[in-house]
Amino acid sequence: MIASATTSAAAATQAPSPAGEISLKAAPTEVKAGEKVTFTGRSKGLPIGTKVVLQHKNGSKWTTLHANTLIKQGSSFSFDNTFKTKGKEELRVMAGNWTSPSTTVTIR
Repeated sequence: MIASATTSAAAATQAPSPAGEISLKAAPTEVKAGEKVTFTGRSKGLPIGTKVVLQHKNGSKWTTLHANTLIKQGSSFSFDNTFKTKGKEELRVMAGNWTSPSTTVTIR
Protein backbone atom coordinates (compact mmCIF):
# COMPACT_ATOMS: atom_id res chain seq x y z
CA MET A 1 0.00 0.00 0.00
CA ILE A 2 1.29 3.48 -0.92
CA ALA A 3 0.81 6.40 1.51
CA SER A 4 -0.67 9.55 0.05
CA ALA A 5 1.07 12.90 0.70
CA THR A 6 -1.80 15.06 -0.47
CA THR A 7 -3.84 17.20 1.88
CA SER A 8 -7.06 19.00 1.23
CA ALA A 9 -7.31 22.77 1.56
CA ALA A 10 -9.84 22.34 4.33
CA ALA A 11 -7.49 20.19 6.35
CA ALA A 12 -4.62 22.64 5.88
CA THR A 13 -6.53 25.67 7.18
CA GLN A 14 -6.99 26.28 10.86
CA ALA A 15 -10.34 26.97 12.44
CA PRO A 16 -11.07 30.70 12.49
CA SER A 17 -10.59 32.50 15.81
CA PRO A 18 -13.54 34.32 17.38
CA ALA A 19 -14.22 37.61 15.60
CA GLY A 20 -13.06 40.74 17.34
CA GLU A 21 -12.28 44.23 16.14
CA ILE A 22 -10.96 47.43 17.64
CA SER A 23 -10.70 50.84 16.02
CA LEU A 24 -8.66 53.93 16.90
CA LYS A 25 -8.95 57.64 16.12
CA ALA A 26 -6.62 60.38 17.34
CA ALA A 27 -7.62 64.04 17.59
CA PRO A 28 -5.89 66.25 16.78
CA THR A 29 -3.38 64.43 14.58
CA GLU A 30 -0.88 67.30 14.75
CA VAL A 31 0.13 68.90 18.08
CA LYS A 32 2.92 70.82 19.73
CA ALA A 33 5.09 68.85 22.17
CA GLY A 34 3.26 68.59 25.50
CA GLU A 35 -0.23 69.17 24.05
CA LYS A 36 -3.02 66.67 24.69
CA VAL A 37 -4.14 64.13 22.09
CA THR A 38 -7.47 62.36 22.65
CA PHE A 39 -7.74 58.76 21.50
CA THR A 40 -11.17 57.22 20.93
CA GLY A 41 -12.37 53.97 19.49
CA ARG A 42 -14.88 51.17 19.50
CA SER A 43 -14.57 47.46 19.90
CA LYS A 44 -16.58 44.55 18.58
CA GLY A 45 -16.48 41.15 20.24
CA LEU A 46 -14.52 42.28 23.31
CA PRO A 47 -16.12 42.30 26.77
CA ILE A 48 -16.84 45.49 28.68
CA GLY A 49 -14.00 46.11 31.15
CA THR A 50 -11.26 44.82 28.83
CA LYS A 51 -8.07 46.86 29.25
CA VAL A 52 -7.00 48.92 26.23
CA VAL A 53 -3.35 50.04 26.04
CA LEU A 54 -1.70 52.55 23.71
CA GLN A 55 1.37 51.36 21.81
CA HIS A 56 3.86 53.14 19.57
CA LYS A 57 6.17 51.73 16.96
CA ASN A 58 9.79 51.91 18.07
CA GLY A 59 11.87 50.80 15.08
CA SER A 60 10.25 47.55 14.00
CA LYS A 61 8.72 46.72 17.41
CA TRP A 62 5.54 47.87 19.14
CA THR A 63 6.11 49.21 22.66
CA THR A 64 3.35 49.72 25.24
CA LEU A 65 3.06 53.25 26.61
CA HIS A 66 1.65 54.20 30.03
CA ALA A 67 -1.70 55.38 28.59
CA ASN A 68 -4.57 52.92 29.07
CA THR A 69 -8.28 52.66 29.80
CA LEU A 70 -11.12 50.11 29.90
CA ILE A 71 -13.80 49.34 27.33
CA LYS A 72 -17.01 50.96 28.53
CA GLN A 73 -20.72 50.22 28.09
CA GLY A 74 -21.45 50.59 24.38
CA SER A 75 -18.09 48.99 23.50
CA SER A 76 -16.26 52.33 23.33
CA PHE A 77 -13.16 53.79 24.94
CA SER A 78 -11.52 57.19 25.25
CA PHE A 79 -8.32 58.49 26.88
CA ASP A 80 -5.78 61.29 26.57
CA ASN A 81 -2.02 61.26 26.19
CA THR A 82 0.72 63.83 25.66
CA PHE A 83 3.96 63.42 23.75
CA LYS A 84 7.18 65.25 24.61
CA THR A 85 9.41 64.15 21.72
CA LYS A 86 9.02 65.89 18.36
CA GLY A 87 8.46 63.79 15.27
CA LYS A 88 5.89 61.35 13.92
CA GLU A 89 4.44 58.69 16.20
CA GLU A 90 2.89 55.58 14.67
CA LEU A 91 0.32 54.44 17.23
CA ARG A 92 -2.19 51.66 17.80
CA VAL A 93 -4.20 50.24 20.68
CA MET A 94 -4.15 46.69 21.93
CA ALA A 95 -6.92 44.96 23.87
CA GLY A 96 -6.49 41.30 24.73
CA ASN A 97 -5.14 39.66 21.57
CA TRP A 98 -6.60 42.31 19.28
CA THR A 99 -4.81 45.33 17.83
CA SER A 100 -6.23 48.28 15.94
CA PRO A 101 -4.97 49.57 12.62
CA SER A 102 -2.27 52.17 13.26
CA THR A 103 -2.68 55.94 13.10
CA THR A 104 -0.05 58.67 12.98
CA VAL A 105 0.28 61.75 15.19
CA THR A 106 2.79 64.47 14.32
CA ILE A 107 4.41 66.28 17.25
CA ARG A 108 5.94 69.68 16.41
